[in-house]
Amino acid sequence: MAKAERPKVRILALPATSAAVLYGLYEVLSWVGRAWEQLTLGQPDEPLLDVKIVAATKQPFRIFHNVPVAPELDLSEAEDADVVCVTDVMTPLDAPPQTRYPVETEWLKRTYARGAILSSVCSGTLFLAESGLLDGQDATTHWALRDKFRIHYPKVRLHPERILAVAGEGHRIITAGGQAAWEDLSLYLISRLCGQEEAVRTAKIYSLSPRHEGQLQFTAMPQRPQDADSVIRACQFWVADNYRTGHPVAGMLAQSGLSARTFARRFRSATGYTPMDYVQALRIEEAKQLLERGEGQVDDIATEIGYSDPTSFRRLFKRFTGLSPAAYRRRFDLGRL
Repeated sequence: MAKAERPKVRILALPATSAAVLYGLYEVLSWVGRAWEQLTLGQPDEPLLDVKIVAATKQPFRIFHNVPVAPELDLSEAEDADVVCVTDVMTPLDAPPQTRYPVETEWLKRTYARGAILSSVCSGTLFLAESGLLDGQDATTHWALRDKFRIHYPKVRLHPERILAVAGEGHRIITAGGQAAWEDLSLYLISRLCGQEEAVRTAKIYSLSPRHEGQLQFTAMPQRPQDADSVIRACQFWVADNYRTGHPVAGMLAQSGLSARTFARRFRSATGYTPMDYVQALRIEEAKQLLERGEGQVDDIATEIGYSDPTSFRRLFKRFTGLSPAAYRRRFDLGRL
């Protein structure tokens, strides 16, 4: 492929960018067409992608954790991008979303209007959502941002269980889930831009393995009580200590003093869960912690967290995590070589 024909991939660096995502994408995408030839033939070939780090200006600056970045292009020099990669945007979970980067947001919208493919990693999906480009579109992001999207971006069809979501006209919007999902995004982009063979070669070179099973196995339930509804907040505190009981939803209803219909409506509005789903999520979180610590047999864990039928527990556990309890225990036995 002639150099002039190489797709122009522009990785957007922001002050809140993490080095792991920025330089991981840059390293892997820059070496497509070169690394395999270097390793197998002893002679690198020409790169297949034109990869550059871009920012508002070319003035060097420091990103998250004080890591230095020297942008190769400013935004005015990157208007002809074929692909834009928005890295993660490190921000506190309780910080209200806002347009912190208006110049970069307008550039992003212009490049998309000109036909570029837009992609994001992890919390970088917030950046796309704030631009309005995700309204009415399927998207994914880090599982911990589920509530933030529910509250602030209700028009986005969020799928936090996915690792990748492809949407938009011509499938030109690609969002990736957790922070390490930059690996999955890079393999997807390489396959799309350079072919399946190059993607497989890249996976072999860097020992990358696509997470086709999604994010469910990595998800944890946010358990901080919400502040919007004091009655439901009190119920959350109560059920945190009583989810093992036989009828925890009935217990919460009694605590609330509300009618069943009003309680269910207010509970879902405040937490994003139905009361029963909330109880089940609490129980599964406890089971996950017991499995991670290697404590007890699966049947005993089921009984301990409030399930008398181990078969039902196994079925529910797989629905919440994508794995059986035994497979989950093996997956997170990180001390085993």
